[in-house]
Amino acid sequence: LCPCLIYGAYIFLPFDAPLLPTVSARLVYTLRCAAFATFPVVLGMIVNGISRLCSSALEPFGELHREVEIHRTYVSQSVHLFILYFFNMAVLATYLPQELLKLIPLLTGLFAISRLIFWMSYAIGRSFRAFGFSMTFLPLLAMLLWNLYGMFVLEPENLLA
Repeated sequence: LCPCLIYGAYIFLPFDAPLLPTVSARLVYTLRCAAFATFPVVLGMIVNGISRLCSSALEPFGELHREVEIHRTYVSQSVHLFILYFFNMAVLATYLPQELLKLIPLLTGLFAISRLIFWMSYAIGRSFRAFGFSMTFLPLLAMLLWNLYGMFVLEPENLLA
């Protein structure tokens, strides 16, 4: 489903990436796009804080209710996946040709939407969360494989440059 979504958005959304001739310009562009990917994480932190305040637990370090545990787990996993996403996206931006830089905001949007889908499905039940997690993890895995391919096959002479 993820490749179909990315391909459809790449073809049908009417925007193009700006001209980014240098690596530093591409990294700044990636950093700006990654700022939007923090939205689900920050939203999860806010909801986690509100759910902790509204829970009826008298001990703040005691056992958490299921509702509070869902949000805490979501925020923890989202932070870890965002770190992986950001580093993969930064490396990906250095290897992509100019005409494919449109993928950077599209992958950012997919990350944000898939984290929100994971959060909703995790609140419904633990068995439903696989869809949202796979929408997050499989594009990350594809980016990692492309980055390794780019580093070791396309430009092995620039590996440590």
